[in-house]
Amino acid sequence: MTEPKPRLLSLDFFRGLTVAAMILVNNPGSWGHIYAPLAHAEWNGCTPTDLIFPFFLWIVGVSVAFAMSSSKADPHTHQKTIIKAIKRGIILYLLGFFLAIFGKIISAIIDGRSIWEAFQTVRLLGVLQRIGIVFIISSIIFIKVANKTIFKILIVILALYWALMTFIPVPGVGYPNLEKETNLAAWIDRGILTEAHTWASSKTWDPEGILSTLPAVGTCLFGILVGVWMRRKDVDNATKVAWLFTAGIASVILGLLWDLQFPINKALWTSSYVLYAGGLASIGLALCYWIIDVQGYKKFTTPFVVYGVNAITVFFLAGLMPRVLNLIQITKPDGTKTGLLVRFYETCYTPFFSPINASLVWAITYVLGFYMLLYFMYKKNIIIKV
Repeated sequence: MTEPKPRLLSLDFFRGLTVAAMILVNNPGSWGHIYAPLAHAEWNGCTPTDLIFPFFLWIVGVSVAFAMSSSKADPHTHQKTIIKAIKRGIILYLLGFFLAIFGKIISAIIDGRSIWEAFQTVRLLGVLQRIGIVFIISSIIFIKVANKTIFKILIVILALYWALMTFIPVPGVGYPNLEKETNLAAWIDRGILTEAHTWASSKTWDPEGILSTLPAVGTCLFGILVGVWMRRKDVDNATKVAWLFTAGIASVILGLLWDLQFPINKALWTSSYVLYAGGLASIGLALCYWIIDVQGYKKFTTPFVVYGVNAITVFFLAGLMPRVLNLIQITKPDGTKTGLLVRFYETCYTPFFSPINASLVWAITYVLGFYMLLYFMYKKNIIIKV
């Protein structure tokens, strides 16, 4: 008999809360009207929105520890587990790639152009792509390496990335720097991905670029270490929570201290950002674990557990829906055309609220609308696993 995989309700809750927040901040009615906490920091610094993606990657790490520990203990299953992780990571990458290229292909077909033009300007990396890549690398490390060594690898990753970004002169610039377009990570993205395949809003660098994926792996490894700690059967719950709080606070302090020399920055995924976000995630999970799993307060968890058990599904659908609906063009009274979803927002929201509140209410409606779908799936026990 195989050991059943333990499941933390608090982890599902924390994951669902994170994904719901991700849907909220990714779908404002207007990108020109957003409350400051729901927007990313301009460059250095960290808003609540900047914590969402690292929280999710950190949670991926915790989940890896819970899902793969039995396989790690049995060397005969290592290869099978790694193959499954690679397949899952590739599927995640392809889902992200599909979101990036879908609209381009449809537009090319509508305009009578070759669909191959879409591949010439498609973004190669992104949120789902990063999740897939980080998942593969982190899973292999977890399966093949002792837990104490994982901690050492995390330290090496953070130190190595700091050294690369702050000491290596950027070719063509001549000195190391952390500015948007002239840092080492941006130079690597332009050289390998090329400007045609980076983030469309920047063109010269990618927030989910190649080099910054290294510290993103560190975020996932941080979560794995927490998952390993939470699974321990020789430690009582109070001790688990106390140490997790302590480690989280220490990590936040270290991140803030490192920020003085290597600024907290989501786009660069700096080492200080890994420690700061990972520390806050540790504190958040410790709090959820104590309230939900230890004290047994569970009634309030359902809305976010509903989001948590189908996290990737809802993230994919939330990205796909506006792309599909805005391909349907509506002619406005002035003769101009706009997407169906945009027209619906302009008709049903902007006349009744101030611009910034209309944008927020739209985003909340988006979250609630997907909750209805997810709740139906939850009650029918429909869980789509990638």
